[in-house]
Amino acid sequence: MMMTMKRWAMPLLVLVLCGLQGCATVQNADARDPWESMNRSVYKFNDVVDNVAIKPVAQAYVTVIPSIVRTGVRNVLGNLSDVWSMANSAMQLKAQATAETFMRINVNTFFGLAGLLDVASEMGLEKRKEDFGQTLGYWGVKPGPYLMLPLLGPSTLRDALATPLDMQGSPTQAFTDEATRNALTVVRILDVRSGLLQTVDVIKAASLDPYNFVRDAYLQKRNNDIHDGNPPSGFDYGESDSPNQ
Repeated sequence: MMMTMKRWAMPLLVLVLCGLQGCATVQNADARDPWESMNRSVYKFNDVVDNVAIKPVAQAYVTVIPSIVRTGVRNVLGNLSDVWSMANSAMQLKAQATAETFMRINVNTFFGLAGLLDVASEMGLEKRKEDFGQTLGYWGVKPGPYLMLPLLGPSTLRDALATPLDMQGSPTQAFTDEATRNALTVVRILDVRSGLLQTVDVIKAASLDPYNFVRDAYLQKRNNDIHDGNPPSGFDYGESDSPNQ
């Protein structure tokens, strides 16, 4: 079932992206978010799915699974995800980041019990998260309009188009057994959502418009990610966000 969903997910995503230009827009829309009307509808859909299914299971995950076990699982998946980050660092010609991530992987694999322990962080080897969307941004591909993806959440057109390759670089793909991959995918989703239980509740309670808050926070974070925490002053979203320009 999961393999069937994965097989059709990407073609459907492409079809949705191709049809976006014809979607309804809101009056006086944010220049970064010309498809706001559609994006808000998808945001509401995601919120319903989260409240009905994902959040309750994530709460149960935190209640039932001991913290030490959850931390170990997070460390193992994080160690595997470092491989994809290292590949993207290399594609961005970041020699130091590539070398340090390579060292992180080896230290945590051999001295951290196959990644159960994050020994590398204790040694001062910083964890860096790099994905293919960041790589495209590094080489000058513009972010394009903001896009709220069904189930996957906030994105941009550029990051959405990079998603299929990022999925192939997911740590769960390191396992050949389909049942194991599916189980780890579920665990990874629950681990991420469990870490956001309080954050999401605070955003909903404190924000007059949670949709705007999520959009602005995501775009700011992605801009920050592309420029490794040092975005240029007066950055114009409409221009290329490549650090080479």
